[in-house]
Amino acid sequence: MSRDAILPGPELAALDRLGGLEGARVLEVGCGDGRLTFQYAARAASVLGVDAAEELIEKARECLPAALADRVRFEVASAVDLEQPPAAFDAIFLSHSL
Repeated sequence: MSRDAILPGPELAALDRLGGLEGARVLEVGCGDGRLTFQYAARAASVLGVDAAEELIEKARECLPAALADRVRFEVASAVDLEQPPAAFDAIFLSHSL
């Protein structure tokens, strides 16, 4: 199944119910391969996706659509490793991560 065929799931619906991410600076902790990131990123001003799994971050970078390249960045990191303080983001969330 291609990424274009993935329909918005419960995570995206939950984000919409919480007010959406229009124009927001977003930190996504545990972004994995970008499955959720690619569904909402066009609405956000910027997205930093972090995950401790290097292979997942590499996959996310490889699959990053050109149309999102100016607003989405993926880094191998945990939330505690970030140099930016939480106040630098309008929204911080994680999905399928503990």
